[in-house]
Amino acid sequence: MGLRVVQWATGSVGVAAIKGVLEHPELELAGCWVHSDAKSGKDVGEIIGTPPLGVTTTNSIDDILALDADAVIYAPLLPNVEEVAALLRSGKNVVSPVGWFYPTEKEAAPLEVAAQAGNATLHGAGIGPGAATELFPLLLSVMSTGVTFVRAEEFSDLRTYGAPDVLRYVMGFGGTPDNALSGPMQKLLDGGFIQSVRLCVDRLGFAADPEIRSWQEVAVATAPIDSPIGVIEPGQVAGRRFHWEATVRDTPVVRITVNWLMGEENLDPPWSFGPAGERYEIEVRGNPDTFVTVKGWQPETVDEGLKSNPGIVATAAHCVNAVPATCAAPAGIQSFFDLPLITARAAPRLSR
Repeated sequence: MGLRVVQWATGSVGVAAIKGVLEHPELELAGCWVHSDAKSGKDVGEIIGTPPLGVTTTNSIDDILALDADAVIYAPLLPNVEEVAALLRSGKNVVSPVGWFYPTEKEAAPLEVAAQAGNATLHGAGIGPGAATELFPLLLSVMSTGVTFVRAEEFSDLRTYGAPDVLRYVMGFGGTPDNALSGPMQKLLDGGFIQSVRLCVDRLGFAADPEIRSWQEVAVATAPIDSPIGVIEPGQVAGRRFHWEATVRDTPVVRITVNWLMGEENLDPPWSFGPAGERYEIEVRGNPDTFVTVKGWQPETVDEGLKSNPGIVATAAHCVNAVPATCAAPAGIQSFFDLPLITARAAPRLSR
């Protein structure tokens, strides 16, 4: 018998996480929480497009709290502290891609209390934030001395992201620049990415200014652009950039940037991914410098991405692979540096 895992929410990350749990030799699927009445009461196999799995979905948190399970992969669109606290109090360890990578004492306090009450552990893991934006730069920094600057940057075509309502109504694509700049996205992203910057600052020992700067930019379409949300018309938002930066006496020492474009054509300003294409970049300046480009977390084509987006799968995989270490850890909020090195497991056909 493996560790019994509940999947919380069945968006794109949740579906990928369920498939990851089914493939992991140390885990078994024990339950699944869904947001809507329409999905509740179904076999999970119907949700993820496989034969029946013998696990029925529910939209009742009480059902999940009462379930005999070791861990919950908590992957809603937006985090809810009360939900996570209830899961922890029920004795269930929680791994999540939506926060708690490196929370402040104030952010951690209610969840730390709940975790201790339930003798459970909370761990934040993902891709960006949750890996490429803090864990990977810090791991690479071991190859340098005298570090002066760390950068993590994402370049992604969001036409491959099959969540039209999120793209339009949360992320602001297809709307006016004013609405995008005043909308919720900067604040929603700040929660995770500021934690990433703080973790880099603290682990490397920079005497950084207390305030982490954040700012955003938009690009608009100059001609119609086909996208998952329909045609983006001229003047509507078709590109977004978000930045987070820590400084020491006005000198940047840690910077994280995301570049999210609806393709590279017909944009003003004329942003592009450059000759390297879609990628993640990680840079550490010191003695010596390190520069790493990560490919493979973005699909080759838009159609491929709408079928299965590698970045979504990678986010889910990090959570799945973190479950055993999280379950074995002491109670409380445990960050990357509180847990042992986490790795994947061999494919079932190649494993012992």
